[in-house]
Amino acid sequence: MMSVDAFDLKILSALQDDGRLTNQELADRVQLSPSQCSRRRMRLEQDNIITGYRAELSGDALGFGVVAFIQITLATHSPDNAEKFRSLIGRIDEVQEAYSLTGDADYVLKAVLRDLKGLSELVNNVLMPHQSVAHVRSSIVLDRLKESARLPVKLLANG
Repeated sequence: MMSVDAFDLKILSALQDDGRLTNQELADRVQLSPSQCSRRRMRLEQDNIITGYRAELSGDALGFGVVAFIQITLATHSPDNAEKFRSLIGRIDEVQEAYSLTGDADYVLKAVLRDLKGLSELVNNVLMPHQSVAHVRSSIVLDRLKESARLPVKLLANG
């Protein structure tokens, strides 16, 4: 873990709130001079603590009405089969996140789709026929209680 101080944590927290802050706005928020703030931001970027900036898009506004979590069990547990599955997932734009797990399922995917027909096509025409996959189970999100990509940087100040 890289060394960060209280000012770095303030910078990180402010940028998580609004990645479009100008250097002057950021300096005002964290109570540093613009030049000090700029140097710290560049160091945080160079140290890969800040890994990028992007726009957050509204899936609802763009017509992506279905969010599903899909559990996958592989047909065989070999490095070759796992790589085939990873390659498949890398080509599916609807999959936003994919995790390798302990427990009953080997992987869980988070997918965004326009409708249930899109989910059906993904499961039945892409995932299930793939040679690496033995079992697929999907769950459709009914309501989002919380959605955040924020890291709890304030916890770093306490410990």
